[in-house]
Amino acid sequence: MGHGQRALVRDVCLAVRPGRVVALIGPNGSGKTTILRTVAGQLRALGGVVELFGRALDEVPATERAQEMAVMLTGRPSTELLTCRDVVEAGRYPFTGRLGVLGEKDHEAVRAALEATGTAELTERDFAHISDGQRQRVLLARALSQEPRVLLLDEPTSYLDVRSQLEVLQLLRHEARERGIAVVASLHEVDLAQKAADHVICIRDGRVMCQGAPDEVLTAERVAELYDLGPGAYDPAFGSVELARPEGDPEVFVIAGGGTGAACFRQLARDGVPFATGVLHEHDADGLLARSLAVRAIYERDFEPVSERAVAQAREVLLGCRRVICCVGGFGTMNARNAELLDAARAAGLLSG
Repeated sequence: MGHGQRALVRDVCLAVRPGRVVALIGPNGSGKTTILRTVAGQLRALGGVVELFGRALDEVPATERAQEMAVMLTGRPSTELLTCRDVVEAGRYPFTGRLGVLGEKDHEAVRAALEATGTAELTERDFAHISDGQRQRVLLARALSQEPRVLLLDEPTSYLDVRSQLEVLQLLRHEARERGIAVVASLHEVDLAQKAADHVICIRDGRVMCQGAPDEVLTAERVAELYDLGPGAYDPAFGSVELARPEGDPEVFVIAGGGTGAACFRQLARDGVPFATGVLHEHDADGLLARSLAVRAIYERDFEPVSERAVAQAREVLLGCRRVICCVGGFGTMNARNAELLDAARAAGLLSG
């Protein structure tokens, strides 16, 4: 796959089944858009073959291809005095014949797409004078109005706020499931691919690095390799990429647990302050995050009360720090002995706040 005679992407083998959402992820310039444009028939494959429901793509007439496949790429269409309704109605032209006159079925498909994407209120607005996020939704409505069997999208969540990103991905999952559409989308946000995709394909340097189910592919090691991240920067439990762990001996000890320490951990990381924490259970929310951000963390086994051994180890680390921050408001049965750490911090005059 590539431009002219220059191959930009090699050795790509993928199959997309109806009703499934496939996400392409990878660094900028890795070849995601080239793959989409080739599958869409906008770029000629320099080798191999692209098939649409068992037929070679170059043997499928353009009108039939447009009836089966909808494409939403990152480029903005050049519009002049077109309303949002006009843009969405353009998705029905493969079905209208030479005169381009929309029938009742076409109008119903347009109405359904506008409602599904939350753009019905924009129908009479000038497409050129709405926000980038609104344009993104209108273009998605145009693609859905085609009632395609295959939907190709390049960065469909670009320009959207967090709520709109989730709504768009929920819509794509709904369309895939309810109407049996095969959806292929390139995404920049690893956490969105983890949440929304049935299958993830990792693209790096023009090749498929790996592919599979999200929980198989989006491991800390593979995401770090894909994006050249430092060790521990990506946490698959949260689907998040964290700042690099501050270097040096711990200056602050954080008593946390149950997710109470997350904001403190991240604030210390933003400030470049190396910190230690404990005693945390291994798969507690704070325990997982500490693996990425803390320079030292003391753990207890899951579902076990904090032991005397773990408290003694944590107390030794705590007394070597300049200050202590306690994020928990009280202690329960499983972390009761962490109260001893709080007492040690008070006795040593290390407690902040």
